[in-house]
Amino acid sequence: MGTTLDPAGWPRRGEEGPKVVALGGGHGLSSTLRALRHLTHRITAVVTVADDGGSSGRLRQDFDCLPPGDLRMALAALTDDSEWGLTWRDVLQHRFHGSGELDNHALGNLLILALWQLLDDEVEGLAWVGRLLGVHGRVVPMSPCPLVIEADIVDPVRGVTQHVRGQVAVARTRGRMERVCVEPRDADAHPLAVSAIDEAEWVVLGPGSWYTSVLPHVILPAMREAILRTRARRAVIMNLTTQDGETDGMNAADHLRVLAEYAPGLRLDVVLADPSAVDDLDQLESVAAELGATLVLRQVRTGQASCNHDPLRLAAALRDAFDGFVGDVGTRAHL
Repeated sequence: MGTTLDPAGWPRRGEEGPKVVALGGGHGLSSTLRALRHLTHRITAVVTVADDGGSSGRLRQDFDCLPPGDLRMALAALTDDSEWGLTWRDVLQHRFHGSGELDNHALGNLLILALWQLLDDEVEGLAWVGRLLGVHGRVVPMSPCPLVIEADIVDPVRGVTQHVRGQVAVARTRGRMERVCVEPRDADAHPLAVSAIDEAEWVVLGPGSWYTSVLPHVILPAMREAILRTRARRAVIMNLTTQDGETDGMNAADHLRVLAEYAPGLRLDVVLADPSAVDDLDQLESVAAELGATLVLRQVRTGQASCNHDPLRLAAALRDAFDGFVGDVGTRAHL
């Protein structure tokens, strides 16, 4: 990378590092961004814009705007560790509690909406929030228009299929997901998202809600085309557990199979998984090899029983993938 490292092996403050695009949404994308901050300042977070729940859903309905919540979380994850940055990060994440209309609204969502209305430019509004927080990197929406996730979900007991519309409903409905799509189906990808993928050295997918935060990036045609054609290396970070309703009964290999199903021709370079979260190691290794990837097994969770990625452990694993990507395609690597 040509980056000067400190004695602990991390890039020195101010060093830029490789160009990385992180794709996802919500808490999963935040985990990736908190790790990547230790490796590079040249980060573009491309965020799903299909959230229709909570504060974001209310603002989206009332103001016909992009849902700001996942964008806010990405900005918070990239915030500088100074007292200034951390204080404003906490302000951004603060939720009002009361009995009025502001109840459960995140202040950061309202701030982002205000800047969007003042500037009439979503990316510029996010950039102004980023300047306030001192973020390392930038945050852009996956599409310039809000999206709706739809899916046919098969009840595992009755065998009945129901068509479900909306991110929250899709995530909570139990059953086997089929024919997941985003509306409008011909929606554009944001030009800055596409150009970032075209220029990236690494593109990282996951972890996160697989069908509602990760998969939309390969379902939207313009995004899928950019991911398939980029000359960047591609990495997938696997989840630490299944998600109630959304991925019940799926193993780690199934998660990769879903990506391959919705993005025919997808080739990967690295699949990163915590060995304690994989009970189908041979299957996962086989599917990773079919996609051209090296399976990297590293402890990246915060604790044995935790479902959260530890930023420093994940950063160390990603650093090994970025700086020391070696080995034959389809081999298992305990880096």
